[in-house]
Parts: sequence; C-alpha cells; structure tokens
Amino acid sequence: MEYVIYEQPQDLILENIEYDFLKQRFGTYCEDLEEIVELIVETVCAKRKITRIAGSDFPHEVVRSRFLKLDSSHIEFVMDSLKKNTTEIRNMKQYLLTVLFNAPTTINNHYTSQVNHDMYAGGW
Repeated sequence: MEYVIYEQPQDLILENIEYDFLKQRFGTYCEDLEEIVELIVETVCAKRKITRIAGSDFPHEVVRSRFLKLDSSHIEFVMDSLKKNTTEIRNMKQYLLTVLFNAPTTINNHYTSQVNHDMYAGGW
C-alpha cells in the first residue's frame, strides 16, 4: 500500500472533500465553500485540548479526527443546509462548526427523513 505524505493539512482536507468537484458543483457559492474549508483547516490545525461545539466541550482530538473524515457528501449536506435555512444565525462560525461536526453522524438520518417526508406527504 502506498501512502501519500501531505505537506499541509489543507492539502489532505482539499483531497478528502473533493474540493475541485465541489467548486464546480457550487460555482456561485464558491466564497461560502472557501469559508467552510478555512474553518475546517483552522479547526484541524488548532493547538488546544478542548473544542466547544454546540455548547459542549469535546476533546480536540475527537473534533480534529471527525473533521479529517469529512468528505464531499458532508460538505454538500452543509451547503444545502445553509441554502435551506431561513432563520437568523447569530454566530455563523459556531453554527458551521456544529453542522460540520454533526454531519457524519446525522447525514443518513436527515436524508431518510427527507425521503419519508416526500413519500408520505404526497411528494412522489
């Protein structure tokens, strides 16, 4: 098995999330995508023991590990959530940290819920 050595954490993150694909997919929202990437990199590179997410403290290594596992489907989920949101977000950074942190553990249930809603609400 061949291992790739990344010069910067940003290179690994860009590859993990398939940045070039997402840039094409969200062409008019490239600045939003850039902000998300910067937040992921900032969070992964932070030197701290604890990171606060949604009012709860998590060991930073747990947060870092989860952020390094984000892929393009998670970022699409976050971008779609932002586009559909109609409520005022007072602290965008904390909101994004929360959505990014929770994306891997909520994405499947979210899409299942959407399908169920569409099937039983006459959307089919």
